[in-house]
Amino acid sequence: MKQVVVHPERCVGCMQCMLACATAHSKTLHLFTAVREDPLPKPRIHVGAGIHGEGFPNRCRHCDPAPCMLACLPGAISRIPETNTVVIDPDTCINCASCAMACPFGVIRYHGDAAAPPGKAVAVKCDNCTARQKKGMVPACVEVCKSGALTFEEPASALGRKTREVARSVSRDAGGEPIAPGFALLNAVKRSQIEMEKR
Repeated sequence: MKQVVVHPERCVGCMQCMLACATAHSKTLHLFTAVREDPLPKPRIHVGAGIHGEGFPNRCRHCDPAPCMLACLPGAISRIPETNTVVIDPDTCINCASCAMACPFGVIRYHGDAAAPPGKAVAVKCDNCTARQKKGMVPACVEVCKSGALTFEEPASALGRKTREVARSVSRDAGGEPIAPGFALLNAVKRSQIEMEKR
């Protein structure tokens, strides 16, 4: 089954995925009305910066077995077998933070949410946009990612393609597949800025 696959080498740090994620998990599902909601919708994907300013979209990996699910004291975390998605029931969550301590990727946050009871802070993380997938849509973060850093595909095909890319890159005189010129230029500019700041 298809999953969201992250290609960090393509991320330009635009954070459009965060905006789309927050909107997709709002009450109104529209950006212009979502900004006035209470609680204010927040993203479930977070873009961090590497040492050279490169973007990295960090999201739930829906691990199997999932440490968060094993650590959840009230049993609020479960897996949807059809989509292999780990989800949190906001009505059962007691905001104990056990799941966040167990998560090796730091993707679980605590705040009010459109799906949670009013005034209750709950554990929130990526749900693979299950509501959108039921409508035949791809996850919101993938839909808005114009650089191709987030794709919705079979994990086996993504891993196979990556293996072939790595194998070609180590071949003598192969040179590997160049990344798009725009991304190479952006990364070169970021590295130059950081090197200049160090001087």
